[in-house]
Amino acid sequence: MSKLSRRFSRLLLAPLLALGVVVGGVGVTAISAMPAVAAIDVYDFDSAEKEKAFRELTMTLRCPKCQNNNIADSNAELAQDMRQKAYDMLSEGKSKQDVVDYMIARYGNFVTYNPPIMASTIILWAAPVIFIVIGFTVLVMRSRKPSEATSSNEELEVDEQARLKELMAEMDKQDSSSNQSGKVK
Repeated sequence: MSKLSRRFSRLLLAPLLALGVVVGGVGVTAISAMPAVAAIDVYDFDSAEKEKAFRELTMTLRCPKCQNNNIADSNAELAQDMRQKAYDMLSEGKSKQDVVDYMIARYGNFVTYNPPIMASTIILWAAPVIFIVIGFTVLVMRSRKPSEATSSNEELEVDEQARLKELMAEMDKQDSSSNQSGKVK
């Protein structure tokens, strides 16, 4: 390849690369600017009361997969199935309590944010109280220990004070004898 042809190919190649980068950047920008598409569940209700009951149910039932989301906010397939079942049951004329009972029977007490007090859930209800009692007990026990220790320190201080006086008197005797001799230690 001659020097002229290399220079000519570089002159052509640079604008083509720049054009490719611009077109690629515009394409990525266009794709990222597109709105996200998500399926929205649409339910038709016979009455406003059923719609209100449905909304309350979906806000109070927890998604077993998402754990801390209710089924109204969850996009999981399990939550969609639970919403559909709640809609079907309400459309059949079942009450909110019937729907909750069905969901508990199918998915366990976990689907409710306030599980009932029973043998299997007693730890959920008792644990906060137990931790508070333990914490309070530790706090009281730790606050009492220094008062017991200070009484023993006072007794030691009396003994130490007597020893301190003896040592001070001895040092005073040594200082006075060294001053008399004129030497400084």
